[in-house]
Amino acid sequence: MKNIFVFYLLFYTLFAHAQKTPFERSQKTQTSTYPEALAYYKHLADQYPQAKLFSYGNTDFGQPLQLLVLSKDQVFDPVDIKKSNKTVLLINNGIHPGEPEGIDASMMLSRDLLNGNKLPKDVVICIIPLYNIDGSFNRTSTSRANQNGPLAYGFRGNAKNLDLNRDFIKTDSKNSAAFQLIFNTWKPEVFVDTHTSNGADYQYVMTLIPTQKDKLNTILSGYLTSTLVPGLYGAMAKQGYPMIPYVNSIGETPESGITGFIESPRYSTGYAALHNVIGFMPETHMLKSYDLRVDATYKLLQSYIDIIQRDAKLILENKQRADEFVSRQLEFPLTWQLNKSEVNNITFKGFEAGQKPSAVSGFNRLFYDRSKPYTKTIQEWNKYEPAITVQKPLAYIIPKAWDKVIALLKLNGVEMQELKSDAKVEVESYYIEDVKTSSRPYEGHYLHTGVKINPRKQTLQYYAGDVVIYVNQKNNRYIVETLEPQATDSFFNWNFFDSILDMKEHYSAYVFEDTAEALLKSNPLLKAKLDEKKSADTAFSKNAAAQLDFVYKNSDYYEKTHNRYPVARLMANEKFNLK
Repeated sequence: MKNIFVFYLLFYTLFAHAQKTPFERSQKTQTSTYPEALAYYKHLADQYPQAKLFSYGNTDFGQPLQLLVLSKDQVFDPVDIKKSNKTVLLINNGIHPGEPEGIDASMMLSRDLLNGNKLPKDVVICIIPLYNIDGSFNRTSTSRANQNGPLAYGFRGNAKNLDLNRDFIKTDSKNSAAFQLIFNTWKPEVFVDTHTSNGADYQYVMTLIPTQKDKLNTILSGYLTSTLVPGLYGAMAKQGYPMIPYVNSIGETPESGITGFIESPRYSTGYAALHNVIGFMPETHMLKSYDLRVDATYKLLQSYIDIIQRDAKLILENKQRADEFVSRQLEFPLTWQLNKSEVNNITFKGFEAGQKPSAVSGFNRLFYDRSKPYTKTIQEWNKYEPAITVQKPLAYIIPKAWDKVIALLKLNGVEMQELKSDAKVEVESYYIEDVKTSSRPYEGHYLHTGVKINPRKQTLQYYAGDVVIYVNQKNNRYIVETLEPQATDSFFNWNFFDSILDMKEHYSAYVFEDTAEALLKSNPLLKAKLDEKKSADTAFSKNAAAQLDFVYKNSDYYEKTHNRYPVARLMANEKFNLK
C-alpha cells in the first residue's frame, strides 16, 4: 500500500512539474522560447480531448503558424462551430516577441482552463502561441532598452526585418498570409493582440486599446463602449489591476492630455475592424516587473472569456447585424481625423515629472519621481470623424494581371466572379492626379499619401478571366478600404500599382515639334486650350518643353493607361457573361 502511495505521489509530482510553464519554473523571470511553447501546447493537446493544435500555412522562418483551439464540447470544425452558434475568441501572442506577456499568460490560462474543467460552454478559444516565430529566435536581453524584464526575449522584426503589426494589408510576410487564413477560417467575433507599451511612467500595470470606437461599425461600437469595455475595467479593478486607456500623450507627459489611438488596417485591430470584429491591444507597462505584467495579462484574458461567455448570444447577434448592415451600406469612410473640440476628463494615476541635469549631456532631462504618486484629472481626445468618404460602386472590375490583389481578396473571403468572355464595359475609372510619396522606405515600401483622383467615365476592354467583385457583401469594408486608392492603407498606397505611374512611351522633341504644329492647326480647341494655359501660368508660358508636353498629353499620342488606376468601378448593371 505504501509503495502504491509513493508511486502516485511521484506520478502527481512529475505531472504537476510537466504542467508548469518555463515562466513559472524560472521563478517568473523568463519567457518561453518558441520550442518550449510549442512543446507545451502539444503536451496539452495530447493530454486533453478539449484541446487541439492546428498548423497553418508557413512563415518566413520556414515553420507553420500554430493555433491551439479549446472547445468544451470537443468540436474542432470551424464550420460546425459556427452552425452551433458558438462565439469565437482569437488571442494572438508574440507579434512583437520582445513583448511576451501574452505568450506566458496564454500557456498558463490554457492549462488552468483544461485542468480545472473551466472551459466556457458557448465560447471557443483560439490561441496563436507565438506569431512572430522568426523574431523569437533572435533572442537577447537588450533590444527592448526601456523594458524591465524578462531576462531574455525575442526581437520585434521578423526574418525579413518586418514589423508584423504593420503587415496586415500589404502582406509582405508569409506570417501575415498564414494569420489571415486562420482569421478567415475561424471567423472570430472578438480578437485580442497582446502587447507591452513604451512611453511615459505611471502607476498602471495594464493599459488598453480597443478598436477605435468611431471606426467600428456602430452596432458593435455601441456594445463595445457601453458594455464590454466597462466590464473589462470593472473586472480588472476588482482583481487589483485598475486600467487606463493607452497613454498616447500629446506632450511630453500625460498631464498634457492623451488621444485615442487611430489604428488603420495595417495594424491587427484595424484589420479586424474591416471584418466587423471587435479588437483589442492590451498594453502592459514596460517598467513594471515581468511577473506583474504576466499576471495582469492572465487576468485580463480570463476577464474577456468571462464577459464573452456571459454575452455570447448578444455578441453573435451584434456581429450578424453588423455584417448585414455593411452588406447594404452605401457610403464608406476612407480616412479619419481627430475632432479636437470634443474632449473627455478622465482620472489618471501618475507620477510627478520633473527636470534634472543629464549625466550624459549636462542638459536638463525628463524624469519621473516614483516617490511622488498623484491622482489627477487629465483630458482625453477620442472622437474621430471621417475626412474622406466614398460612395460604393455596384462592383469593382480588376484585370486578371493583378493577381496578388485578387489572391489577397480571396484570402479574406471576398466573393468574386470571372468574365466568361471578352467584353467592352462602361466603367468609372480613376486617374491619379497627384500623390505624395515618402522619401524613405517604411516597412519596405515608399508609402503614398494625399492621393488626388480624377474620375472619368470610359468604355474599356476587358477579357475572359478578369474579375468582377460586387459590393454587396459582409466584407465590403475590406473590399472598399483596400481598392479605393485614397484609403489610408489601400493597396495603391502600399505600392501595389506603382507601375501605372510610369509612362511607357514618349517622343523625341525635335520630331514631335512638327507633329504638334499640325495638331494645333487641325484642332482649334486644343490651340485655345494651350493659349489659355499660357495666359494663366507665367512659368508655363516661358517653358517650351512644358508647352510641347502639354500638346502631347492632350493628343491621341499620349498613352491612355498612364496614371489610370487599373481597378475600375461599375456604376450600373452591364450585360456580360460571368462564371
